[in-house]
Amino acid sequence: MQNVVEFEKPSLNINWKNLFIVTTFHLMCIPAFYFLSWKNFAIMMIGNWIVGSLGVGLGYHRLLTHRSFKAPKWLEYTLTTFGTMSMQDDAMKWVATHRMHHAHTETEKDPHSTRPGFWWAHMEWVVKGTAQDHDEATFKKYIPDLLKDRFQVALANYYLVPIVLSGVLLYAIGGWGAVLWGVFARVVVGWHTTWFVNSLAHYSGKRPFQTKDDSTNNWFVAWLTFGEGWHNNHHAFPTSARHGLRWYQFDLNWITIRIFEKLGWAKNIRLFDVDKPAELKKAA
Repeated sequence: MQNVVEFEKPSLNINWKNLFIVTTFHLMCIPAFYFLSWKNFAIMMIGNWIVGSLGVGLGYHRLLTHRSFKAPKWLEYTLTTFGTMSMQDDAMKWVATHRMHHAHTETEKDPHSTRPGFWWAHMEWVVKGTAQDHDEATFKKYIPDLLKDRFQVALANYYLVPIVLSGVLLYAIGGWGAVLWGVFARVVVGWHTTWFVNSLAHYSGKRPFQTKDDSTNNWFVAWLTFGEGWHNNHHAFPTSARHGLRWYQFDLNWITIRIFEKLGWAKNIRLFDVDKPAELKKAA
């Protein structure tokens, strides 16, 4: 972490809505162990890839937040729908929060800075204060593009529908065990791995680029989040579609974008050439 003056942890009221959701999902993981099986574990892992990689990593983050590549609307909306099942709020709130994070990293305006402490950045910010429930002026400032999209606005209003439907489908496939592992356990795993990007990847790891924040490249977080843990690379070049800039930095989300490109689903891919620091170019 850089040698800077830290600010105190915000003294905020409990966000009872978020605390109830976070507590309930964690508690529901306890009976999930009664239904532990390879099938249910596989359901959780596949679901985590669909939601965590395709939904959050690609949809919410690299596509909607940073516009690292262009995709047809059907693909954008599909990825966004997957992202809603992460229970990390709707895309409008998620994108606004993440754009705020990049605009004000490690300051008092950063929603989840590590300066007040590891646990604040990891999950306390979710259960205190407004969390991602921003006011209208904030939304207009940070997500004017999404506010113009009728589908995104409608999905934000009904963002719980996809996860409810997934629960119904999982129950039909494998009963309550599939629901407990495919919904509740998956969400909790997805929460903590995503939150590790906010906390651990600003606390521990390597810093090849001297950015004006505490971001690090953390291989453990990168493997948990399909490539999102190469966080210092990302903060150095936020609009780059590729976060793992070196061959040994495994980035499944980048590999997926390349597959989308081969299928004609991804265009105008923005890349940073690690050997030419001044150059930001489109993929060949």
